[in-house]
Amino acid sequence: MDAVSQVIGRAIPFGAKNVDTDIIIPAKWLKTITREGLGKGAFESIRAQAGNVFDDLAFRGSPILIAGDNFGCGSSREHAAWALLDMGIRAVIAPSYSDIFSGNAVKNGILPVVLPQDAVDRLMEVARDGHEITVDLETQTVTTPFQDRFTFEIDPFRKHCLLNGLDEVALTLERQAAIGEFENRRAVAHGWISKGTKI
Repeated sequence: MDAVSQVIGRAIPFGAKNVDTDIIIPAKWLKTITREGLGKGAFESIRAQAGNVFDDLAFRGSPILIAGDNFGCGSSREHAAWALLDMGIRAVIAPSYSDIFSGNAVKNGILPVVLPQDAVDRLMEVARDGHEITVDLETQTVTTPFQDRFTFEIDPFRKHCLLNGLDEVALTLERQAAIGEFENRRAVAHGWISKGTKI
């Protein structure tokens, strides 16, 4: 996955609460065998409404989504994170998330920023007015051109993974030398395991 250090750009001022993963990506889109193209189905039921924020040309290509409380609740589908990535979203700002969605987001290179509601409300204002927002993972801050500065907490391990672009496969490969040493020791001590047995 791509590393995340800073995400700078306009933000989609969505703000809805209790948005479940079926709203993020409806079940009919889960039949795909690839991650590409899921952005077309993202927020389909909301996009069916006239004047929705996702089809507003002013926010096309925005790398930040501002959401409401309990974002990503519902089923554990990883497709929700894939759909956001396919839309170009690299950071989501909300007061809270479903634990499973938050984990899936990090494992796919999306930074879930938790801020209090008053900070989210202020960022919604800035986003609606079309100004850029900067999310800096290194300093754990969200800033605006108006001297707004909000700090957020993040688990150090998740921060390390995002800054270095490490998904679970990459984390395993970081230990490749140690895994090789273990395999060699096991082959010497228990060679019969790798040779197999005849019945």
